[in-house]
Amino acid sequence: MKIKRIAAAVLALATLLGVSACGSGNSSAQTGKSGELLFAGDSGSPTFTRNFNPFSSSKRIGINFIYEPLEVVNAINGKATPFLATGNTIVDSKTITYTIRQGVKWSDGQAFSAADVVYTFNLMKKQASLDTLGVWQHISSIETQGNTVTFHLKSDDIPAATIIDQQLIVPKHIWEKQSDPVKWTNENPVGSGPYKLGQYTANQYTLVKNSTYWQAGKVAADTIILPASNKQLDLVSKGYDWGYSYMTNVDKTWVGANKQHNHYWFPPGGTVSLFPNLTKAPFNNVDFRKGLSYAINREKIANDAEEGYVKGAPQTGLLLPNQKAWINTSIANDGDIAQDTTKALEYFAKAGYTKSGDKLVDSSGKQLELTITVPSGYTDWLRGVQTLQSQLGSLGVSVKLQQPQPAAYVQQQNNGDFDLIVSSFGGTGTPFQDYNNLLNSEFALPVGQATSANFERYKNAKADELLAQLKSTSSQKEQKAAIDQLQQIVYDDVPVVSLFYGGLWGLFSDKNFTNWPSASNPYATPATWTQNSLLIVTNIKKAK
Repeated sequence: MKIKRIAAAVLALATLLGVSACGSGNSSAQTGKSGELLFAGDSGSPTFTRNFNPFSSSKRIGINFIYEPLEVVNAINGKATPFLATGNTIVDSKTITYTIRQGVKWSDGQAFSAADVVYTFNLMKKQASLDTLGVWQHISSIETQGNTVTFHLKSDDIPAATIIDQQLIVPKHIWEKQSDPVKWTNENPVGSGPYKLGQYTANQYTLVKNSTYWQAGKVAADTIILPASNKQLDLVSKGYDWGYSYMTNVDKTWVGANKQHNHYWFPPGGTVSLFPNLTKAPFNNVDFRKGLSYAINREKIANDAEEGYVKGAPQTGLLLPNQKAWINTSIANDGDIAQDTTKALEYFAKAGYTKSGDKLVDSSGKQLELTITVPSGYTDWLRGVQTLQSQLGSLGVSVKLQQPQPAAYVQQQNNGDFDLIVSSFGGTGTPFQDYNNLLNSEFALPVGQATSANFERYKNAKADELLAQLKSTSSQKEQKAAIDQLQQIVYDDVPVVSLFYGGLWGLFSDKNFTNWPSASNPYATPATWTQNSLLIVTNIKKAK
């Protein structure tokens, strides 16, 4: 099942998982009034553009508090929480029916109905550039009857429900009047969500509680304040309630600023890995890839890259502990591979590379030379790769680093213009989507043609067969069996060499609000830019 993703989206995911960077600019915002939540969400530039078009790539992060999807999918565990739908029914592998919630009103007072849902999806069919989730790659047709909406799919495609779930719904009575919905900036948005747009300036805007929201009783914050930019110093000194930032020595910088109230949660948000170009030798040799896998110390790489905030990643492709329920128990140590240089040299020898003095050489005596591509500015990824470079160097491998600018990096990644490239996968919330993006041969386009996933160009008929099985079965037993086998394929065939988890850098203060998501209560991710924000603002409580 293909999922439409543009290069910018791929870069954005990698950036969120990998860049050790913070916003720049000045923020004068400071909360303290009861019911106000200071939110470091829309950071990165000194001023805003007023764009609340939920289909736009340059939309404001506040969109996720104004508009709602049918269901919000928790990217930690894949659990779907009903919002504009009360739930869905998998009629069969090609048919999904949603029951649309009754009694919901748009923020202008007009009633929400199934007609708005059908309108939204048909709008994206008519204007393909609005279909940023690629839902119409899965849908054949839509029909409605009363308060139900039925999606007929193009093929056996049960996982499509997760994609349909997440589509933000817009009001028909507003959007049908727009002559160009693609370019419309929607400066005064009308949504169904918990907040409405309040005061707006180029430097800061506010969201105010929607008093007619269908679950207003669950919304604790009366006002959300969103400054345009947030220096790390601002996060610490201005009393932010919720932020997202990689901080060096977070226990000292963030927690140390207010030990009573400040805390953080950095769950894994994806697997940072070494992607080999499988269209080239020696990377198309599984023994060579296994040599790379055993040659490295993942925990050392993780500690050097991310200061110990995250762990080295297992070689199964699972995001742990998020996906612990799917662990293939027949794979030793949950897929963790310890550094074993003896095994590494044995596998390299099978691939035609042996030690000669302090160098690893081919049959002609030439030293093995590798070039690893890592994007410029991704300082934590670079630290990890420099450690990897040292570890391979100790085995006699010469490793050169290539650091293109981010835009050039994305182009090289998508086009297959690399030998070894550091990238990431996973974090969608569902094993199917994670493995599909990593392994599905539909994405394995010829080198030179841009693909949106499977950047290593992996092709395995058995993997494709298992992915097809997952699309057609709703049986958890059958799903578990297929995912067990996919883990085994990634473990044995090493299409990518896992390195470490990319963290989601959630910063919270419980001075004003409590019940933030955490490792012990992972009801949502701490990310500030996703629909999981709806789960957070309907779960936090005012501090007593």
